[in-house]
Amino acid sequence: MRATGFRDLIAAAAVAALAATSPPAAAAESADGAALFDAAGCANCHTDTKGGGKPLAGGVALDTPFGTFRTPNITPDREHGIGAWSDADFIRAMREGVAPDGSHYYPAFPYTSYTRMTDADMLAIKRHIFAMEPAATPSKPHNLGFPFNQRWLMWGWNLLHFEPGPYIPDPDRSEAWNRGAYLVTAVAHCGECHTPRGALGNLDMSRWLGGNVDGPDGERVPNITPDRETGIGTWSASDIAFLLDAGMMPDGDVVGGSMYPVIEDGTDSLTGPDRDAIAEYLLSLPPVSNPNARATKAE
Repeated sequence: MRATGFRDLIAAAAVAALAATSPPAAAAESADGAALFDAAGCANCHTDTKGGGKPLAGGVALDTPFGTFRTPNITPDREHGIGAWSDADFIRAMREGVAPDGSHYYPAFPYTSYTRMTDADMLAIKRHIFAMEPAATPSKPHNLGFPFNQRWLMWGWNLLHFEPGPYIPDPDRSEAWNRGAYLVTAVAHCGECHTPRGALGNLDMSRWLGGNVDGPDGERVPNITPDRETGIGTWSASDIAFLLDAGMMPDGDVVGGSMYPVIEDGTDSLTGPDRDAIAEYLLSLPPVSNPNARATKAE
C-alpha cells in the first residue's frame, strides 16, 4: 500500500518535528537535535536497513533517471564519515551543497531545501549526529553515466536552479503559517518528492507539491495541494493533522510501505501546533491539478 497524498504531508510533518519552540514566525529554532534529525529524514536516507548496515553508515541506493546514487557515511567516524567536519563545514554542506574539499554535492542530497534552515537548527542536527556511534564503513560510489558523472558540472546546475539562503518569513502571513512553511519547505523537504521535475532534475515550482509520477525509485508521489479533484482539497486541517499524528487518511486507509518509518521515527511525536501549522500552510497553496498523481486515490 502506498501513502497516497500523505507521503509529502508526512514528510512535511516530519519537518515539523524539528521544532518544539516557536520564535519569530518561520525562523523558529529547536534545541532538540534528535527531533530535527528525525524530521529531516537523516536516518531513513543514510542507514541501509535492507543490507544490514550500521546507523548512518550510508549505502542506500537512490535510483533516478540519471543513474543510481548511494548515500554516504555521515557517522562521526573521522576517516569514513564526517567526524572531522567543523561547524562551518556542516553548514556549508547544508546551505550551499559544497563538501569540505570544495566539491559539489548532487541534489540527490536535498541541500536545495536544507538551505532554508537556520544555522542553529543545522548545528543542532550536527550535535546529535556527533553524539552517535562512529562506523568505519567506506561510502559506496555512485553509478552514473556520462555526463552525469562529471561532478564539476554541478556549478552550472546550481547557477541555473539553486538559490541558497535561509527561509525568510512572509510578514503578511501568520506566525503559524510561516512556521508551517518553514517545516514543509526546509527540514522535511517535502517538495523534493512531491513536486514534478524538469529535464535536468530541477523542481518545477509552477507545480509546487502537485505530485510526481516519476518519484524516487519510479514511485508515484501524490498531489498534496488543495485541488479538490486530484489533491487534498476535500481534507480539513484536522484531517491533515491526524494523518501526521496517526498515519490514517480521511477515508480510513492507513499509511504503509516507505512512509511507515517516516511516521514512526518522527511525525507521531510532532506537537499539535506544528501539525496545525503544516495543515494551514498546505491548505493555503494554489491548487494544482494532476490526475496522474491523485492524493485521494488509495493504491
